[in-house]
Amino acid sequence: MRLEDFDYQLPHELIAQTPLEPRDSARLLVDQGDRDPNHKHVSDFLEFCGEGDVLVVNDTKVIPARLRLVRQSGGAAEVLLLERLGSAPETWEALIRPAKRLKLGEILFASDGAALIRIGERTAAGDTFLVSLLATNNSVEESLVKYGEMPLPPYITTTLSQPDRYQTIYANRPASAAAPTAGLHFTEILLEALRNKGVKILTVELTVGLDTFAPVTHSDPRDHPMHTESYRVGAQVLEQCRLAKRVIAVGTTATRALESAATTGVLTGRTNMFISHGYEFKIVDLLLTNFHMPRTTLLMLVDAFIGPRWKSLYEIAIQEKYRMLSFGDAMLLDRSL
Repeated sequence: MRLEDFDYQLPHELIAQTPLEPRDSARLLVDQGDRDPNHKHVSDFLEFCGEGDVLVVNDTKVIPARLRLVRQSGGAAEVLLLERLGSAPETWEALIRPAKRLKLGEILFASDGAALIRIGERTAAGDTFLVSLLATNNSVEESLVKYGEMPLPPYITTTLSQPDRYQTIYANRPASAAAPTAGLHFTEILLEALRNKGVKILTVELTVGLDTFAPVTHSDPRDHPMHTESYRVGAQVLEQCRLAKRVIAVGTTATRALESAATTGVLTGRTNMFISHGYEFKIVDLLLTNFHMPRTTLLMLVDAFIGPRWKSLYEIAIQEKYRMLSFGDAMLLDRSL
């Protein structure tokens, strides 16, 4: 594997800055193997599902995890909470800026003067820190709602007028620092239509963390250190997947959760599984996913799923001016083709 094998030219103007309304009006590029792909919309997704299929979604909920804070000196600082690690005291793994200037034990303040974050030690990974979320008059959730912002990716520069549009409609337990974006396309009407067609809709959880933000920098991607993320796959969910006609995973995070559980036999825990070329899929048959940034582990998972034909699909999508990345359009991939 070479890092340059996962590169492509992404036109800046195709990076979607805002989500479409309604959610399922996004375009859907349908993989047909050696034949030209179909150009559909997510609202047409029902056509490609049938009785006996299982649709698996990641129901993690995004927290307002980006905190824009002030140092005692008056300088600006930013903390991105990645994952809660303990409740007493309230401890989180976080990315912080400016990482080189902030000192161990330093307190960061909200704009109203409330002491909010204490900087702790670097983690073993080296690029994140342990931080303590300090007690205020509010609960943790209330503090994050009051002081935090939705952690949109850095390539989205437009202010999101409706923060709930960076949540799936089935989001459940607040935990993640990023949305499982393939799921943003679903509406209640579409989900109900799938159920009426005999498709079972099952949920798993994978807490989206640092690898959403961490680029691959090694020339051989196999040397890239994957950070662990917590996941949960119910025993009944895994059993129903094994009995299903086909398993359709919504997004790379649902895929990683299912494949981690099937590969290790551990249904709840932490995974650093790096799905790349040569991996043998055990559960997932079809993958509904958005378009991904170049040189990322997400794109490498797509390559593992359908092989190098992803390159021609991306070329066609760019020629046809599909909207790219988190708020962009989607593709439906079939690894059997």
